[in-house]
Amino acid sequence: MSQTGSREPQDDDRPLLTHLLELRSRLMRSVGVVLVLFLGLYPFREPLYSGLAGPLMAVLPEGASMIATQVATPFLIPLKVALVSAFFLSIPYLLYQLWAFVAPGLYRHEKKLVWPLLISSVVLFYSGMAFAYFLVFPLIFQFFAAATPDGVAMMTDIGEYLSFVMTLFFAFGAAFEVPIATILLVRSGATTAAALAAKRPYVIVGAFTIGMLLTPPDVISQVLLALPVWLLFELGVFLSRWFTPAEEPDAREAE
Repeated sequence: MSQTGSREPQDDDRPLLTHLLELRSRLMRSVGVVLVLFLGLYPFREPLYSGLAGPLMAVLPEGASMIATQVATPFLIPLKVALVSAFFLSIPYLLYQLWAFVAPGLYRHEKKLVWPLLISSVVLFYSGMAFAYFLVFPLIFQFFAAATPDGVAMMTDIGEYLSFVMTLFFAFGAAFEVPIATILLVRSGATTAAALAAKRPYVIVGAFTIGMLLTPPDVISQVLLALPVWLLFELGVFLSRWFTPAEEPDAREAE
């Protein structure tokens, strides 16, 4: 049976140019939303950076401060913080635009899953960022402060600090998407929940490897970072049992 019957009929006849024009339109909307949010956040760029620097400032020795090693850095870094903050705030809209672009090619029963997965993706991404800010940052910076040799002043460059924390924000936000990735893999038919469960030992090793790469070399912080990834994988495997592909011919005939 043809699989196109349950898709949006007009989607199959749309030329490539139409898809490219739609993609450009959605990209321009996304960029526009980020710019609008950036303009709204720009007046608060310095408070935003102060909040971002809070976890490190809390562990610096008394009298110590962060430094700027380039002339334009004190101006550019708060501006970059406002821009990156605008991007993070616009993630729900960006994900929606991505869904709206691919939606015409989905089956009707697949579209029913989009909103739950979209909302879950946003919540999990922000949860990963919150986990990094409230747990990982204090842990890492406390370790760095304690490991500073005697006679060495810990004065972190604000540009290097921004790059470091943004990398961790992205890393943990993406890591917390593990349940969504697991569900999509199972739903697409690429694998099964049982097959993923059978690979649990490799996932555990991978989770602890990620923890080792993203944290200081101490067992406690590695475990604290590896456990959420592992547990989220287990959650994804558990939930994916309810997202196994339906009997395609029957389901599509019913539609």
